[in-house]
This record gives sequence, C-alpha cells and structure tokens, in this order.
Amino acid sequence: MPANRAPHRGRRVAVLLILATLAVTVTDAATRPELHVALFLGIAPLIAALRCTYRWTLAVAAVYAVCLSYINIYTVPDWATASKIVGVFGAVLVGVFAAVLCRTRLQREALYARTSMVADAVQRAMLRELPLTAGPLEAFGFYVSAQEGARVGGDIYEAVETPHGQRLMIGDVQGKGMPAIGAGHEVLASFREAAHHQESLESVAERMEQALTRYNTRSAERGADERFVTALLLEVRDDRPARVLSCGHIPYYLVRDGVVHERTDGEGALPLGLGGLAGDDPRRSVPVRPRPGDWIVMCTDGVTEARGAHGEFYPLRERLAGWTRLDPDELVTTLRADLENFTGGRLKDDATLLVVRRAPDTASRTGESADDRLPARPEEERGPVSGDGPRVG
Repeated sequence: MPANRAPHRGRRVAVLLILATLAVTVTDAATRPELHVALFLGIAPLIAALRCTYRWTLAVAAVYAVCLSYINIYTVPDWATASKIVGVFGAVLVGVFAAVLCRTRLQREALYARTSMVADAVQRAMLRELPLTAGPLEAFGFYVSAQEGARVGGDIYEAVETPHGQRLMIGDVQGKGMPAIGAGHEVLASFREAAHHQESLESVAERMEQALTRYNTRSAERGADERFVTALLLEVRDDRPARVLSCGHIPYYLVRDGVVHERTDGEGALPLGLGGLAGDDPRRSVPVRPRPGDWIVMCTDGVTEARGAHGEFYPLRERLAGWTRLDPDELVTTLRADLENFTGGRLKDDATLLVVRRAPDTASRTGESADDRLPARPEEERGPVSGDGPRVG
C-alpha cells in the first residue's frame, strides 16, 4: 500500500502534529480567553489524514479532540453550556472526518497500486526491456515516454532471431503517449509474427501495413483517429549482405572507426498506413555490409527533434561523435542523461534510441576480408563527423 512505503516518515509527521497540538493547547490555556488560538488546530488531523497511516491519523485526531474539548470546557468560562457542547461535538466531528478521509485515501492508493501493477505488466509485455539480443546482435538503448507515468507510448522497437536471420525494427507512431499505443501494438505484434515467417523484409513490411490498415478501419468505425507509423527494419544474415528497409523513418547512423556517418538507405518509401498512396511503387530494401566493428544507431524523431531552451534541436550526430570511446551501455546512459539535461526534462514526444552492434566475441570470428566489405558510402551522404577516439565494439 503506497501509504505504508515510508512508515517512519508518517510516524514523524504524526509525532510533530501531536506535539504541535499539545503546545498550542498549553499556550491557549496560559493566555486570556479572548485569544483563542486553539481554533487553528483543526488543520492537524487533516494533515495527518493526507500524510500518515490510518492508526497514526486516529492518534492525531484523538489528541486533537481531547485538547480542543479541554480548551472549550475549562479555558472559556464565558461560553454557555450549549456552546461548549457544540465546540466539543465539532472537535469530535473533525477527528471523525479526518479518519474517514485517511481511510478513503488509503483505499484509493491501494487501488492505484493494483492498477499500476497490472498496467506495468501489460506495458512490459508490449515492449521488452532493453538491452535486447537477437542471435549475435545486441541492442542497447533507452525509451522515454512523453506522457508522465507511462512506460510505453508511441514508439516501438524489437529484435528477434528468426530462420531468416536477425531482424530488428524501430518505429514511431503518429501522435504520442497513450493514444498511440493501440496502433503501435498492432504493428509490433505483426512484426513479431511476420519476421519469423516471411522470407523478405518487403513481405514483413507488407504484413505490418495490413495490420495497421485493419486497425485504422476499426478506429474509423469508432470515430477515432486513423494513424500512420514510420519504421526502420534491419536484417542481418550470415550468408548474404544485411538489408535495410525504411518506411518513411528518419535516417540512422553508422559509427565506423570513430567516425559517425548519417545513412539514408532506402529512404523515400511511405510510412506504414499510407502504403496505398504509393500505387505501383512498392517499398524496397537495400543491401548493406557493415564491418565487424561497426555500430548502428537507430532512433525516433523524439530524439533528433527534441528542443533545448532556445528552440534548437538536439545535436545527436555531434554528441555521438564525441562519445565513440564509450561502451554501448555507457553511451546510451550518457545520451539519455544529456538529452534530459538538454531539454530540461520537458520532452514533447516519445524518444527512443537503439545502439546495435554484433557482440564482440562473434565480431572477432566473422572472418570477413576487406574485399568482401561493402563500403558505407559516406561520401554519398552528409559528411562524416569524427569522434575523439577509436571505435568501440
């Protein structure tokens, strides 16, 4: 029960309230009847009802009722008997009200705790805890919901080991927070199923498109908003080049030898939910061949479009370039802290970032030669940003 999480704190508050009540009573008894300061004591049991356990609230209420009854009966000689009875009855009534208020608060907190526990379990089932592993791949990262108290919202991610290699996905649902969860769950569940059974990334994306279309149809029937989802899919196989497919998602970053390259592989396809507008121009994946020591950094626009105090966007690329010496877990921890500091803790959108790499023990056994590696083509993208140290991985 939430009220019992800090019993010592509640006890201290109750003891202070009791001491204050006794002190005011003594002061009131020692002064002239014209100065009736005990009338202000009614706040003590109310504070206890909001801060203390039920037993300590009863203790404060009892002390208050006794003290105020004493004041009304013995220190106000000019009051008529009826007035004194009314004063005593009022003191008892305040004490009873405080006890009822405390009981109601504790019941509501217990209900909230149970509801939060169920909601937390549901949210954990929807999005797995980071870091993720899929075969030899590791995905470190963070996810921050823009809605306070929510574990999940409009961003989704997953990494799975399948018969068709390791497949990873990061997505961003239109909108943020709780209203976007439904669409995100449909797309995520579809990816988890299709990734195991579909031969190509194009087929996986098509299944995700179909799932979101069905969801939007049901939403329209209920009068709710239809949504689209941007997504970036990555597939890594041992027997062929890796492939990337973008569904209207923002670019990802390749970190190679301490240099950060912004990659727009496959960019130009429409987001999920809008595929019908493409006509005869289907989504197509593109091949890439990362080197064993490379990192891939995938994120949602909640990171790159986070704004600082003066309205500037978060410089993710420059931050990555300055921290390439860090291990992945240290990097994501540093990036998250820096993002929250940059925005002052006021994120306007859900923010997700994944740092994907091949586990060091497997990367050292890949045996790729320099002739087999497909260049990252950074010269075709924006110019590289150099870090201050060697690559990590």
